[in-house]
Amino acid sequence: MRKFKILMISPEATPIAKSGGLGDMVAALSKELAAQGHDVRLVLPRYGQISLQNLNKHPAPLGVPLGFSEEWAAVYEGLLPGSNVPVYYIDHEQLFGNRHGIYGDWPDSAYLDNAKRFTFYCRAAFQLCKMLNWQPNIMHAHDWAAGLVPLYLYTWEKHGFFKDTASIFTIHNLAYQGYFHKENLVHTQLSWHDYFTSGLERFDSLNFMQSAIYYADLITTVSPTYANEIQTTAYGEGLEGILSRRSSDLFGVINGIDYNEWDSKTDPAIKPYNYDINSLDKKLAFKQHFQKQIGLEVNPSKPLIAMIARFVPQKGIEELLLPGSGSLYNMVTQLNSQFVILGTGEYWAQRELEHLASFLPNLKVFIAFNSQLAHQIEAAADFFLMPSRYEPCGLNQMYSQHYGTLPIVRRTGGLNDTVDNHDGKEGGTGFMLDYLSPKALYDTVNWAVWTYYNKPKAIMAMQKRAMNNDFSWEKSANRYGELYQWAVDRKLGHHPRSWIN
Repeated sequence: MRKFKILMISPEATPIAKSGGLGDMVAALSKELAAQGHDVRLVLPRYGQISLQNLNKHPAPLGVPLGFSEEWAAVYEGLLPGSNVPVYYIDHEQLFGNRHGIYGDWPDSAYLDNAKRFTFYCRAAFQLCKMLNWQPNIMHAHDWAAGLVPLYLYTWEKHGFFKDTASIFTIHNLAYQGYFHKENLVHTQLSWHDYFTSGLERFDSLNFMQSAIYYADLITTVSPTYANEIQTTAYGEGLEGILSRRSSDLFGVINGIDYNEWDSKTDPAIKPYNYDINSLDKKLAFKQHFQKQIGLEVNPSKPLIAMIARFVPQKGIEELLLPGSGSLYNMVTQLNSQFVILGTGEYWAQRELEHLASFLPNLKVFIAFNSQLAHQIEAAADFFLMPSRYEPCGLNQMYSQHYGTLPIVRRTGGLNDTVDNHDGKEGGTGFMLDYLSPKALYDTVNWAVWTYYNKPKAIMAMQKRAMNNDFSWEKSANRYGELYQWAVDRKLGHHPRSWIN
């Protein structure tokens, strides 16, 4: 396979800056591509929480066109932790350095000048390459914050330094598109004609993601099922039309998981109870240790059901907490099981979960982001609950399987692509529901609990089958390598671009 020079343009990269799974994917994919011999580099804004200690400052400042003038930024360089992948930090104090968050000061908030901030970031990616005299074969842009990159490759940067550079745009979550008032067009240096003909305009507003979908040489998203779903009105978030027109250029590539971080055999969070497929008795021992640790009844024969999530509608929190036959309250009181829930999210959901936990002894709730506790929950639990309304890829269902914890999921997106539904005998790696409702959710959890008590051999067979699944990044990186080749060929004219005049 040909080796490429790849610039990753992403607002997040774990552990440097992260608000969700985007950061995990970008960091892990970059590491794997570099391990395969590609020249991979990342460019990030230097957010306020990123320390400049141990970073090397480039001597020359970076001039970045913005609006009718030019902004100047410093450039710092370091390495992606755990790798030799270079990371370039664009240091602009007003736009990024004096902010506490990535997109806003708190989750699900947004800075009022995000259009200006991320327009600057996209232009800076091009200026950085010129400063380094490093010509990438691929500019791989991720989500709306990098959405102007494919557009700039076909406007301001169409000729000259980037004339042979191709773009790939990855949709991580179509619900977040980068919608802004049209007055922000001034920051882009694009004309009103460009605005209406470039795919940037939607309902007389700017839409960064729509523009990227229109102009990218190839589009990817993070699972094959999600790639199909977003071409429908149910999941397309209003962009199903343009996605359908580009269906031949849209590919779903399932994310992998980092086995250096998520491996029951070596995970420091569960020492000395580390286990593998041949020592599941140690998983049971850790379950008892964990039950005692968090204040549950120590009872290895009682199934432990876990959930780690953001408490937002996408994750099915409303169906879980709505009163009625399928509510969490009914599950906890009627099913002979224990429940542990970890996460943060909407205030009403946090309060309701804490209220339920205050009087239900077999429910423990932790309102926090706690990585060590997340690892312990994955190892201790028998089942992992993910009742998502939609899930582009999802990672916890893959972590769970590697830890011998069987997922209970809705059949959507990456959950459909990575979990095999129990066949009633000894097949499958989890339990799936099709229609998300409180009753369907209750019935599916009840099905898993019934199987646990009545078919222990089936549960054991499912655990081993799940732990044998290969969710490594190697397969995903190989697929991206093939798509990079396709994108470069398209840029060089070997494949037609029928959707752009």
